[in-house]
Amino acid sequence: MKDLIKRIVQTMVDNPEEVEVSEIEGDQISVLELRVAKTDIGKVIGKKGRNVRAIRTILSAASAKVKKHTVLEILE
Repeated sequence: MKDLIKRIVQTMVDNPEEVEVSEIEGDQISVLELRVAKTDIGKVIGKKGRNVRAIRTILSAASAKVKKHTVLEILE
């Protein structure tokens, strides 16, 4: 999941080398923490949150295959 999100976000931003994704795993839930450059946060979120909603939808579909719930958080 971590690599999937990193690859998607790197194609969206101006500074792909600054994209970092860390994962905190639990028994039934995983939390992915996404860090990007401050200038790229708006691009990741998108107008009215459309981009981040689409990323979370893809993440939800991918995590359903492995029967685990995954949450994406964008950190500053």
